[in-house]
Amino acid sequence: MNTRIAPTTPLNFVSPTPYEARYFTDAAAAVDAVTEIYERNTRFLIGAFTGLANGAPVSGRYRAFYPQVSIETNSFGHLDTRLSYGHVTSPGVYTTTLTRPQLFRHYLEEQLGLLMKNHQVPVRVSESATPIPLHFAFGEGAHVEAEGTGLADITLRDIFDTPDLSTTDDEIANGDYEPAPDQPLPLAPFTAQRIDYSLARLSHYTATGAEHFQNFVLFTNYQFYIDEFCAYARSLMANGGDEYYAFVEPGNIITKSGESAPSSGAPLARLPQMPAYHLKKKGHAGITMVNIGVGPSNAKTITDHIAVLRPHAWLMLGHCAGLRNSQRLGDYVLAHAYVREDHVLDDDLPVWVPIPALAEVQVALEAAVEEVTGYEGFELKRIMRTGTVATIDNRNWELRDQRGPVKRLSQSRAIALDMESATIAANGFRFRVPYGTLLCVSDRPLHGELKLPGMASAFYRTQVSQHLQIGIRALQKLADMPQEKLHSRKLRSFFETAFQ
Repeated sequence: MNTRIAPTTPLNFVSPTPYEARYFTDAAAAVDAVTEIYERNTRFLIGAFTGLANGAPVSGRYRAFYPQVSIETNSFGHLDTRLSYGHVTSPGVYTTTLTRPQLFRHYLEEQLGLLMKNHQVPVRVSESATPIPLHFAFGEGAHVEAEGTGLADITLRDIFDTPDLSTTDDEIANGDYEPAPDQPLPLAPFTAQRIDYSLARLSHYTATGAEHFQNFVLFTNYQFYIDEFCAYARSLMANGGDEYYAFVEPGNIITKSGESAPSSGAPLARLPQMPAYHLKKKGHAGITMVNIGVGPSNAKTITDHIAVLRPHAWLMLGHCAGLRNSQRLGDYVLAHAYVREDHVLDDDLPVWVPIPALAEVQVALEAAVEEVTGYEGFELKRIMRTGTVATIDNRNWELRDQRGPVKRLSQSRAIALDMESATIAANGFRFRVPYGTLLCVSDRPLHGELKLPGMASAFYRTQVSQHLQIGIRALQKLADMPQEKLHSRKLRSFFETAFQ
């Protein structure tokens, strides 16, 4: 039998007119061009989708591309590298794809401006070869209904690009990416599709838009802290804001400064998995607080996604088990080292990698404790201890043979145990986001001191407010710090991307 299966004819690609690459010596103009490409190409995809939904015939496979920026340098000249970013380490062509330029405008202008200044080269703006997935063209939070439209019988993957998870990874941030000899080097830690993926996940997990996130972030593992943060933020708004201009709650419920009630948004029927709350200040210099719940998996998930927004610092405020007999309920623990038995980052950051304490963050936290509590110097030792915090993935570790865990905790000199802090610190280290941890001792399981219901209520009433104010004050101190001091070189590896 000589009959053969005839090959299928692929659909022709339908795309916007190709964009001619342009060179810029002004960062704002370069970002304008990036915005022009991005908005044109996303409009094209949304328009094609809308046309098909209204019954238009399929005329091909619809494709549009992310914008990209590139620089080329031929010099090994030694730069002033006191700033930990804004420069490349060797001659070559460096490039990155970009998304949501309006959201990242200030960040992009800063990064591109530093590259132009440090290397005295123009920035090239062009279209990349990476298609924009239809899902991401709509942006996070979009609701698209295909039932009852012309799309009901169409497989979208046949005519639009969809997210490609095989190339959406953290190889660049992890230091694992090795471009082929003829390929450019990475200019930024995250690609456009990786950023879009996280922006969509952030909206899902926190029920707030990415535009509301601030550059200084508090994580907590208890709703009590969120309740206190909300009360503080609402009071602040009612009394004029004091430099903060809005408070945003899940569902994008917005209370503006000078108002005592929300002016937009509606309460959600139920809270998302990790609700976020944003006390907004000009330039994203305010504070975001997220209730991550309990466990290292949540801690990794949320920091994986917030990292693409390139925050300036994040801190963990929560409760821990005190491991020393000298500790009392309500004492503070300032982590200066971490034992990582959470395991969720083992494939991304080996456990033999040390997670150092960052001096700038440590000083801010200790100074905040002094200011809020009134203790200083030797007297501060009454309520705060600095030491190693161990993070585990088994909440009920006490119910099995304790000899192994207790021996490891003792050998590591651990003074506190929780389920999130080392994960958040390790992901800060991995993504070059300054990090810190201040915990509050809520029980002492090794010494038989567990919280009874009445004791727990009293503990929360007396400690949560003070602990939260310490965290807020610490972040305000970090926000007042010059960025070149906060983003120190100690978080940078041998071969770093130029973007912060």
